[in-house]
Amino acid sequence: MLLHGVRPDDHIFPSATKSCAMLARFDVGQSLHCFAVKTAYDNDVFVGSSIVDMYAKCGEIAYARKVFDGMPERNVVSWSGMIYGYTQLGEDEEALRLFKQVLVEDDVGVNDFTLSSVLRVCSGSTLFELGKQIHGFCFKTSFDSSCFVGSSLISLYCKCGVVEGAYQVFEEVRVRNLGLWNAMLIGCAQHAHTDKTFELFKQMGIVGMKPNFITFLSVLYACSHAGLVERGKYYFELMKDYGIEPGWQHYATLVDLLGRAGKLQEAVQVVREMPMGPTESVWGALLTGCRIHGNTELASYVADRVFELGPVSPGVHILLSNAYAAAGRWEEAARARKTLRDQGIKKETGLSWVEEGNRMHTFAAGDRSHAKTAEIYDKLEELGEEMEKAGYVADTSFVLKEVDGVEWH
Repeated sequence: MLLHGVRPDDHIFPSATKSCAMLARFDVGQSLHCFAVKTAYDNDVFVGSSIVDMYAKCGEIAYARKVFDGMPERNVVSWSGMIYGYTQLGEDEEALRLFKQVLVEDDVGVNDFTLSSVLRVCSGSTLFELGKQIHGFCFKTSFDSSCFVGSSLISLYCKCGVVEGAYQVFEEVRVRNLGLWNAMLIGCAQHAHTDKTFELFKQMGIVGMKPNFITFLSVLYACSHAGLVERGKYYFELMKDYGIEPGWQHYATLVDLLGRAGKLQEAVQVVREMPMGPTESVWGALLTGCRIHGNTELASYVADRVFELGPVSPGVHILLSNAYAAAGRWEEAARARKTLRDQGIKKETGLSWVEEGNRMHTFAAGDRSHAKTAEIYDKLEELGEEMEKAGYVADTSFVLKEVDGVEWH
């Protein structure tokens, strides 16, 4: 167009910026933004909104906000783009603040994309009560029938442990896309509703819905946590019938399945035959299998391979340290921990949530900050005594040991 002297308009600019967003080409999108400014199209509500959406989807939220704040007029695309951008970056409070602002201050309204983004905030932050309120809003505005909103509602209910609510949402959406099916499959797999996972996969075939990369990942995950080795192998091979090439995620799940079932040598063979190099997730899955079944020799070998990868996540460093410690290689165990300390990296704290009424209580290991700490620890001690009476024996294989004057586990 440009070579032929044809100038873009308010229809062409949005199409071009949308392509940049899909390709995550922030550099090209920025050039288009400059061109829009030179041709005075940046003040057009459709062009401006598409630029906001492009920056947000490319993760450049500061650029998106600058354009958004300077727009003389905004529409549902610009508001939704900003909310989505903040959600993607984990800035949940700002995403919710903008959502409230668009409902109260602006008459442009919201769409299914807006609501889907806000529901993701609620599931990610375990704001279950707020999520239920938004579900009610979706119902009143008939957005509950949208596949995008339905998928987010299913994720919300599953992540907050209310699987029955997810089933109800799934059943109420009459026209289902692949994203909705996958959301329900993931929820079933995560909550060990294994038979339901297989049933949904079968229903997909009956209605003519073709599974994809994520579908098979969900089914393999269900097999892994149910210990269904042969069925897992079947689904892994079935991917090829649908023209889907297994990715490292599928290999990691298959290795996890074999490792948990004690078929460690078979898992090693899978790793060796992978068409791509094993990732830290693949090695981590094998390390977990070694730990469960006490194979310290193989764990030590895998730990050496992981170190060859270079920088890895904090969680994997902890697995490495424990693997070396279990094998009696204390120096290597200390080195794995020291690498984290030298890099100033800390493993993300594992948290537990308990919802009571409209209040969410958060706990970390050893936490004594809660107002009812004394009562909580008295109850834990009581439960511990009951567990021992029932025959529970603690696993002390990774109890802290001293290495060069420093305690490691």
